[in-house]
Amino acid sequence: MHHSCRLAILQLTLVATVTCTTVASAETMSGEVVGLADGDTVTVLDARKVQHRIRLAGIDAPEKKQAFGERSRQSLSDLVYRKRVTVEYAKTDRYGRIVGKVFADGRDVSLAQVQRGLAWHYKAYERDQSLPDRVTYARAQDAARDAHVGLWRDRHPTAPWDYRKCERSRGACS
Repeated sequence: MHHSCRLAILQLTLVATVTCTTVASAETMSGEVVGLADGDTVTVLDARKVQHRIRLAGIDAPEKKQAFGERSRQSLSDLVYRKRVTVEYAKTDRYGRIVGKVFADGRDVSLAQVQRGLAWHYKAYERDQSLPDRVTYARAQDAARDAHVGLWRDRHPTAPWDYRKCERSRGACS
């Protein structure tokens, strides 16, 4: 077999192995959204009547007291509250919340929040996303910013991670 063919087969095998490993390590749950903490955290009630706090993967929404915080929460409510959702996840965060990709009515809810300009693509954790999701979320944020929708109407919107840092230092946060 020609060297370039062997190399191509090896590369395809490696990609397939990594893809299968990533998919195999992910878990799926479904249930009804019965609560919302803010624009990126929901509570899902599963079939066994167990509640699970879910942090939407790939995004960071404005804090409740931050500009656009309540609007972001309302948008998330419109997308998922009292609806049946599916959550794909592989990890929990330091607060014990499941970090997952949430789907409602066949729609990626995190992506919808970014498209509406009501959440940032959380680039600090983008390595937890698949490459296609990383690209899609980044493009969605660019499009929302370019169209001046949601929080991008502000001339200088404050990212939630900067807002939280300011709050911890007891600064004058906007």
